[in-house]
Amino acid sequence: MTARLPLSAVLITLNCVNSLRATLESLSFCDEIVAVDSGSTDGTQELLQEFGAKLVVEPWRGFGPQKQFAIEQAAHDWVLCIDSDEIVSGELRASIDTVLIQPSFQFYEFPRCNRFLGRYLKHGEGYPDLSLRLFDRRQARWSDDLVHEKVITLGIVGRLQGDLLHHSEDNIETYLAKQNRYTTLAAKALIAEGVQAPFGKLLLSPFFRFIKFYCLRAGFLDGLPGLIHILIGCFNSFAKYAKMIEFSRR
Repeated sequence: MTARLPLSAVLITLNCVNSLRATLESLSFCDEIVAVDSGSTDGTQELLQEFGAKLVVEPWRGFGPQKQFAIEQAAHDWVLCIDSDEIVSGELRASIDTVLIQPSFQFYEFPRCNRFLGRYLKHGEGYPDLSLRLFDRRQARWSDDLVHEKVITLGIVGRLQGDLLHHSEDNIETYLAKQNRYTTLAAKALIAEGVQAPFGKLLLSPFFRFIKFYCLRAGFLDGLPGLIHILIGCFNSFAKYAKMIEFSRR
């Protein structure tokens, strides 16, 4: 059997021991695991060492810069970037192993399936949530965005079969706390770029977001978890623009 190209799994961590074990178990097919930790105190670092990961401790730089620093620590040029609450499904693992025998592209995306309130969301905003996570680091890099970071490429992106399983927060309280942090970061980033606080979007963005994802993309088929998920997403849109207005007036 022809050997595939060597692959480094790369992740950033901070106090995520509760979800991390399943993530690391799903990465057993990779040739190495590289973790950049920004000061965990809950046993995360010890768990990484238990799985033989290459552990690098680095102060927090923001999501984009931290992930870019992390891929630079890898031993191999092909990297698979994973969050500490994500699991590589068996089908996705098989797709990665197959495509790395002779890659047709330098970048690959695949669906991310979000688990929310005990249910994997298969419609609306929660799916397919295509994520570009497998790439040759010599041809791509993470953006410098402090939140909602993305991989920057200059070529055609291939697509793989199989889901990346994303386990969101276990309860709504912790999920909302995370969304509150993210909307603050997003609002500050837009203000720093000189974007004007848009009063119209404050009102219209949540409405159109609901129509798009709940109605047109059949989010209603995901039942009550799907409804709660999209309503929180709509509130996130409102909160981001409301915070922009607040920050711009300071």
